[in-house]
Parts: sequence; C-alpha cells; structure tokens
Amino acid sequence: MVDESEPVGAGRARHASTGVGARPRGRGIRAVLGVPLAVMSTVAVTLGIVQPAEAAPHSVKRQAKAKGQSANTIRPVASTPAAVAPSEYVVADGDTVSGIAERFGLATAEVLALNGLSWSSLIFPGQRLALPGGAPAAAPAPSPAPPPEITKHLVVDGDTVSGIAAAYGLDVASVLSANGLGPSSLIFPGESIVLPLIGAPATPVAPAPTPEPQPAPTGESHVVVPGDTLSDIATAYGITVADLDSANRLGGSTLIVPGQVLVIRRATPVVAVASVSVPLTDEMRGNAQIIIDVGRSLGVPDEGIVIALAAAAQESGLRNVHHGDRDSLGLFQQRPSAGWGTVEEVLDPVRAATAFYGGGANPNPGRTNGLLDIPDWQTMTLTQAAQAVQLSAYPDHYAKWEISARAWLSELG
Repeated sequence: MVDESEPVGAGRARHASTGVGARPRGRGIRAVLGVPLAVMSTVAVTLGIVQPAEAAPHSVKRQAKAKGQSANTIRPVASTPAAVAPSEYVVADGDTVSGIAERFGLATAEVLALNGLSWSSLIFPGQRLALPGGAPAAAPAPSPAPPPEITKHLVVDGDTVSGIAAAYGLDVASVLSANGLGPSSLIFPGESIVLPLIGAPATPVAPAPTPEPQPAPTGESHVVVPGDTLSDIATAYGITVADLDSANRLGGSTLIVPGQVLVIRRATPVVAVASVSVPLTDEMRGNAQIIIDVGRSLGVPDEGIVIALAAAAQESGLRNVHHGDRDSLGLFQQRPSAGWGTVEEVLDPVRAATAFYGGGANPNPGRTNGLLDIPDWQTMTLTQAAQAVQLSAYPDHYAKWEISARAWLSELG
C-alpha cells in the first residue's frame, strides 16, 4: 500500500542518498570549505576555470560619489617621465641597479648584462655603471692655450729700470714688482729683466741693442748653465766665491739654477792713469762747493763726497755743461731719457748733486740709484763706487781725480 502523502520516488531518492558508500552531503561541503582560499584560487586559475581577477576576489569598499560625478568618469594617472639616460652613471649612496634602471626608463636586466652583473651582484658608491642607449659623454673641453712666453729685456750698459719701463710703455712700479726689485735695487749689464706685458709682447719704442754673446767668460755677467757651480764660475772669471756671493746677494747660499744671471764684479785692474791736478776756476769752485754742501746736508761721509767730486770732475770738469753724449747734461752728465729728470732738473746743480747721492733724499725714487743706494759702497774703491752710479763707458778714469778731489774737499769742506 502506498502512502499518498509522500511523493512517488521520494523514498527511493532518500534511501539512495543514504546507501552504503555514499558520502554524506554535509561532510563534503565542510571538506571543501576547509581548503584555504589562496589554494583554491590557484587551482582555479591553473585549470582555467576562472580569470585571475576572479581567482582572488576582494571586497571593495564603496564610497559615495561626489555630487554631479558621473559613474563613467576616468581619472588620469600622473606619470613622471624618465630622465634621459647618460652613457655612464656614478653610483650614489643608497642606489640599486633596479632603482637606477627605473629612473632612466631602462630594463634592469639590460643594465645588469651591460655591466657583467648578476641579480645577486652588489654595487657600491662611486662605482661607474654603463647604461644602454645612453647619451654620449660630452666632448672634453679643449686644452687651454699655453700661456705666452715671459718677455725679458737684457740689460746693457747705461740701462736703468725707469728707462726700460719707458721704452716698453710700462709702469716703473710694475717692472720693479715683476723682478722682485726695490727702489734702491741695482741692475747690471747682462742681467735679464722680466717685462710684465699683458697679451702679446709689445715692441719697445727704442729697443736697446742686444750685445753679442761672448764665447769666453770675459763679460761682466754669467748666465748659469746645467752643471755650473759657484766655485767653477769663480775660477773661470778669476774671482772668489765670496766675490760672487757679495755681488749677487746670495746670503751664503750656493744654490744656483740654469738661466740665472750672475753679476761678475772683478777687482778693478790697476790702470796706469796719471793723476790730474787742475786749478779751480770760479765756476769749478762754485760747483765743487755745491757738491760738498749738499753732501754735508745729507750726512754723507767724506769718502762719499770725494767720490762725488771725482765723478763730476771726470764727467764735466766741474762745469754745468749743456751738452754731452746723447742727451747727457749737467755736472754729472745725467740723462733725462734714463730717468734722471727733465732737462731743467738735470741742469740744476743742487738737484743733480742730490740725485747723485741718492738715498732717502733721492729725487728720482725707483728710477735712478745714487751712491747711498749702492749696497756696501763704502767697501768699494773710488772707481767702483763712481761707476756703480754713473755706469760710464770709461770706468777706469775716475781714479785719476781722487787726489784732486781730496784736496778740494780739504780746501772747501
């Protein structure tokens, strides 16, 4: 008998679902739920059941739309353009290969391969990395042009610093500074004077003739060559090392360098020059008195006044002449072109005598050197001291006036 309250087949289905070997439905669901979600997502993607976006679903928190905003509005994403890659990059502290590649829009693998690095290689600050496709390095700056050669003037007899400066259109102070000289410094024939010219060397207004080089050491200066020593030079010129030291103010040092110009101050040879005894005319007496009075006012010792009297006697015969060699004038035949003063000034006996004595009262500071500006003039002979001031072409002829000069000083002084 069939119970009509139960649908036909329901019992079969119920019994079939609980038959032997059938898995209870509740247990199977629990087993599936027990598998981690990540594993299930991976399996689903692998089998192609779902797309990756569906394999790992995540909840999205909905936010209220701004008023008036359309659901289809697309927001632009700001992107920073990659910097132009140089051909080489210097690693800084904190840099990584991937960070460098990203900065210049490059593939990390390319940077690694180009530099022979692996993914596990380390880089260090200061290390240089080549970058693929980088801009070529800037061409090196051209080498600066070599500085112009130093221009020099070779001193000849009669030259003065002021005269050299005027000839080249330079300032006396700049010439003194360029050569480490002071207002009272002396220059000697054969000495090289540096000319502080700017740009191309200028042509002197009246260039002095350059003396021919001497094949043997017979001049008054010596240019040091490699291998020279003070003792060898002194022997070659028949003088002592002490003479070289004194004439060149070496201060006891024996250090000399090639190209250095050494002054050779020989002992004055004994020249058979007869003493001159000339009676003083009124003009000569008056000029001799001026020389003596100026010397006394400057505190010049008697030996210095004798030198001045002998120099004036040799140069002009103690007469204030208005002529001489080239532009030489006056008692001491001083040359305006050599910085001794204007024509009127060198013809003024008082000023001319003051310029000869020099020192603190020198009316031509930095342009001419007087007797008191000559180092150790007291240790020189009368001829040496007079010649150091006058730079005469006939340096031996001052000595013949020494006896007369001492007699004049004794009579008028």
